[in-house]
Amino acid sequence: MAQDSKIAQTIINLEKAALDRWGKGDPSGCLELCAPEVTYFDPFLDRRITGLDELTRYYENLRGKISIDRYELINPAVCVAGDVAVLTFNYVSYSKDNEPSRWNCTEVYRNFEGNWKIIQTHWSFTRPKA
Repeated sequence: MAQDSKIAQTIINLEKAALDRWGKGDPSGCLELCAPEVTYFDPFLDRRITGLDELTRYYENLRGKISIDRYELINPAVCVAGDVAVLTFNYVSYSKDNEPSRWNCTEVYRNFEGNWKIIQTHWSFTRPKA
């Protein structure tokens, strides 16, 4: 159990470091976390992205266009099962001229010889309270 807790903290730290870079318009931190066979779902897209090459092309169109002043990673949870770990969290980002942006995220990580890499990522909008 202590090992699972250490793995969970490692994965949360990796995610935060990538999101820090993302908020400055640099998608490379996210791309560096991804395995070559990553799959990706995004509410702005009609279909799944398959593979790091395709995800890189998509993210390169966003390079320099994202500016987030601060964000909150809310209630992150990591479930570890052998060499796979699933990270789930709610994400709220704040930019100067925009309303907060609210998201749900699921990241599936796999351990490749001591390196945790994302093999599946899914982002969706958080449904506002009625």
